[in-house]
Amino acid sequence: MSKLNLTMLSDFYEFTMSNGYLLSELHNKTAYYDVFFRSVPDQGGFAIAAGLEQVITYIEGLHFTNEDMEFLRAKGIFHESFLHYLADFRFSGDIYAVPEGTPIFPGEPILTVRAKAIEAQLVETYLLMAINHQSLIATKANRIVRAARGRVVLEFGARRAHGIGGVEGARAAYIGGCDGTSNVLTDKLYGVPSGGTMAHSWIQMFESEYEAFKVYCSIYPENTTLLVDTYNTIKSGVPNAIRVFKEILIPQGVRDFAIRLDSGDLAYLSKKARAMLDDAGLTNCKIVASNALDEYLIRELVQQGAKIDIFGVGERLITSGSSPVFNGVYKLAAVEDENGRIYPKIKISENSSKITNPHFKKVWRLFDRKTGKAIADQIGLYDEIIDDNAQLTIFDPIEPWKRKTLKDFTAKELQIPIFISGKKVYHSPPLDRIKAYCLEQTEHLWEEVKRFENPHKYYVDLSERLYRLKNDMVNKAKADRSQEK
Repeated sequence: MSKLNLTMLSDFYEFTMSNGYLLSELHNKTAYYDVFFRSVPDQGGFAIAAGLEQVITYIEGLHFTNEDMEFLRAKGIFHESFLHYLADFRFSGDIYAVPEGTPIFPGEPILTVRAKAIEAQLVETYLLMAINHQSLIATKANRIVRAARGRVVLEFGARRAHGIGGVEGARAAYIGGCDGTSNVLTDKLYGVPSGGTMAHSWIQMFESEYEAFKVYCSIYPENTTLLVDTYNTIKSGVPNAIRVFKEILIPQGVRDFAIRLDSGDLAYLSKKARAMLDDAGLTNCKIVASNALDEYLIRELVQQGAKIDIFGVGERLITSGSSPVFNGVYKLAAVEDENGRIYPKIKISENSSKITNPHFKKVWRLFDRKTGKAIADQIGLYDEIIDDNAQLTIFDPIEPWKRKTLKDFTAKELQIPIFISGKKVYHSPPLDRIKAYCLEQTEHLWEEVKRFENPHKYYVDLSERLYRLKNDMVNKAKADRSQEK
């Protein structure tokens, strides 16, 4: 994809704070920010990381044009020295991130930025937008694909998407497990296989349904899918499709074709259609179903024995209709002075879930050596290491008396370097590989964690050092507040 300059795609306060950092002589301080999220969409057990490729493209293209500078100057609130600073602006910091397709959990850093204060501030909006949106759609797609139990799932949501976001949303759906998309631009930009055949309007343009089917099969004999519910699925749609398949396609030796149901009782209609197709000797004909599907409806259809081979999922996937917000945030975790000393920072809140984890951190995933399943994730300080040949005690950061000693495990550090000193050091894998990686990593989760309803809680624990640091900072903040009163 060509590199589009999105530098001005930002909340306004990123500029007011950055201007203030320069005037306060804080701009040379190095800041550490974490991107993390607070809860899983649909109250699920885990989410899927996505959007990193767009972050990379954005960071590489960061610069301000003369028109950008004039626009900001016309606001009348930015100091001229700040505008001069922006004239030569490039990202020169470090970024560490979890690879796309990785199962992720609340509270753990998905992405960490280490950069000069202004650089780290100005990238906040786009980083959150890219990661929040695509992680949301990848997570929803993963749920839908798991509900389909091995059946093909196609993303059909472009016309119901929130603007151009449908392009990258279809990319995220592919990462989450979908097999293809209706979105041609997503195919062109990212290589996600696109496809489609007809809408009801095609059939209505002809004098009869039979003629519409016949003409289409004559033009497109390969991989034809006929939409059979324009008038009456059982009385005319399926019979006309059978007739045309036998008249046009079978004589040519074509055996790869399908019908699509887009309305009505999909379980009932698919069973009736399957029986009719089989009676006609067309056992190879696939049945595609669409019409406002999601993971819950697909699960019900599968449980009811619906004879559906392919699911086309649109609006409820591309908008994540049942849970349309991925609540990722961007929070300051530490600052570093000119001598390289790191000072942890923490956000305190009356709501304990909004108290942040301070300092520059690492995240490890702990796997049971016997089963290969993920046991827990642990967040520790940047200079900590985990010896997976020794015992490790983990504890719940909210209820620290709940401790567990692990043996016979392996530890994998989740974040990897993406940019170092402004230079990209990460080679993005092909999208097919990201999708395969997502499937592989999801298989490492226990089935109880993957339940749609009341999933087992997967623990994201703090190392003892980080827990004590956080606890000390919280207690100090409480004491300082008491003195103020």
